[in-house]
Order: sequence, then structure tokens, then C-alpha cells
Amino acid sequence: MALVAGTQKGTTLKDNVDAFGEVRFTPPRIAGLPASRSLATRVLGVDLSLPVITSPVGAQAVHPEGEVGVAKGSAASGTAMGLSSFASMPVEEVIKANPNLFFQVYWCGDKDRIGYRLERARRAGARALIVTLDWSFSNGRDWGQPPIPEKMDLSAMIRLAPEGLRRPRYTLSWLRNGGLPDLTVPNMTGAPGEKAPTFFGVYGEWMATPPPTWSDIGWLRSQWDGPFVVKGVMRTDEARRAVDAGATAVSVSNHGGNNLDGTPASIRALPSVVAAVGDQVEVLFDGGIRRGGDVVIALALGARAVLLGRAHLWGLAAAGARGVNNVIEVIRGGMDSTLLALGHSSITDLSPDDVILPADFSRGLE
Repeated sequence: MALVAGTQKGTTLKDNVDAFGEVRFTPPRIAGLPASRSLATRVLGVDLSLPVITSPVGAQAVHPEGEVGVAKGSAASGTAMGLSSFASMPVEEVIKANPNLFFQVYWCGDKDRIGYRLERARRAGARALIVTLDWSFSNGRDWGQPPIPEKMDLSAMIRLAPEGLRRPRYTLSWLRNGGLPDLTVPNMTGAPGEKAPTFFGVYGEWMATPPPTWSDIGWLRSQWDGPFVVKGVMRTDEARRAVDAGATAVSVSNHGGNNLDGTPASIRALPSVVAAVGDQVEVLFDGGIRRGGDVVIALALGARAVLLGRAHLWGLAAAGARGVNNVIEVIRGGMDSTLLALGHSSITDLSPDDVILPADFSRGLE
């Protein structure tokens, strides 16, 4: 559980994954198998080779390559990257490795500080803005919270030495790159020349910031002239409010089970959100994606693309950019074989007719 933990008991995390197991495909009994399949799509104005985008995840210092490794791995697969404002590497450096970058922000600090972060992402060349609303920094876990060092000082290195000794190749990879894991967050500066704050320093700033209103989301939209995604939508009324606030896309998400435990799997909310706003904006999805067949289910239920979180980080931790690329390509292979079995030559042919949902699948979500 510690390797794939969610908050509290982990009920939502488990449901995110298990809910896909309740869905059944409906392949044709007799159909000509398409000679080739197209997974290509266009998301937020960007052409992608497949509808899988690496999700914005904070502090990816699980490998020396960090977010640059994710950028390289996703670019090698012909897809875009979501970059967290809590990333361990600056947006200007990451975007050099993948120009198809979507920058993610939280409502943190006053409008001047938030506006500076948006302007910095714009100057760097970010293609879209993702505003995350599904995060309350709930960090209680029934199995216990592992200590995360503020920085790799002498005390932290002594405490973590047994872990490093058990994983000598991992430790050597950091030493060869001439550095140590760093939990500063350079994209959360709020003014020119400001020193990059620490992860927990920004947490304090976030805790002191009143939650945003829909008026605040409208203000954010007015500050960004490109594609604008509201992430964390699980209800149809909020999907409609996001559209009213100027969103060009919504992302159905419960933050991977790392927010309020006990909320339904995000895939359960996808059909109702698509029915409510899918004819007005692009609908993205994240939560529980582990294989290509999961992606196909989300697309059949109306998602334009999925955001991949934990899986690509496992690849990053194992092998840097090559690991990220490998994870995406494994998912690509799973998508291709699923399309083949369903008798489709393109992901654009997918529809709800390709899947069977239990009668209580959405369980009252609206």
C-alpha cells in the first residue's frame, strides 16, 4: 500500500482502479479486423500520437532527470506533458525537452503572485493552463505518513542512508549526476528574482490562501488567452459552472485518491460529465489508468484523452526518460490490441456501445 498510497484508508484509490474491472467490452462476433489502427488525436490544440498525456505531479525528484525526464519520455512517444507548478525543475528548462507542455496552477497566494506565475508560464511557451481544484493536501494515511525531508541536509542523509544502501544503483545514479534530491519548487516563485521556495514553504502559503470562488476561476481565465482546463470536476453542476467560467476543457478527477477519501472513482463520474458538457468543451480524465484497455474505456465513455499519473512516475524512477517512454509505449500497445479486438480502425470510432456498465455504476453521481 505504501507504494501506491492514497489518503486515509485508500478507499478512493482502490475504487479508481477497481471500477475499471466492472466495465465489460462488447466486441463484435463477426467483423473484419482492421489492418491498422490510428490512435492519433488533437487535445487542447495540440496534435498527439495517442490520447495519453503525462499528468502534472509535484516534486518528481524520484530520479535525477526529474521532470525533464518525463518531458523527454513523453516527447519520444509523441505526446504532451502536464507540468505541475510544484515541479522540482523550472518550466523554462522542462519545456526545452517537450514544447507541448500544459502548465498546471493552484490557487495559492494573492492575485499578483498567481498572475506572475501565469505570465512566466506564458513567456516560457506553455500551450495550455490547467487549474487544479481537486486538492486539499489531505496527507493522513492509515498506514502512516513517511517522513519527507525539507532538504537533503546531513541529518536527512544519515536518516535515509539505510534506504540508499539497499538501493546502491539508485544512489549511484544521483551521485553520477552530481546532485541530491531537491524539494524546492522553482515554479512557485511569485516575483522576479525571488528565491525558489521549499515544497513545505509553499504548502504554508497554500494553507493561508482562502479557497477560490467561481469568480476567481473567471479571473484566472481572463489572465490566460489559450486553452484553459479546470481539473477536479466530479459533478455535473460544477462542470457547467466551469464552462460558464470560460473553461475550454474540464478534467474529471479525484486527484488520484489523494484528496478526500471515500469519493467515488472518477471513471464513475465520467459519463454524466460528458452528457452535461461534452458537446461544449473537451473532457479529459484521470484516475486509475493502469493499462491500454483502461484508456479505451475512458474514450468510449466520452473522454478526449487521459492524464497518466502514477504509472509514468514508476517508469521515471526505474529508468528516467527511457522508463517514461516505455510505460507510454506499453499502454499504446494495449490500446492498439483493444481497438483491434473491438473491430475499430480509429479511436474516433469508439462509443458507449463498445462497453457495458453495471446498472449502479455511477451510483447517483450527477
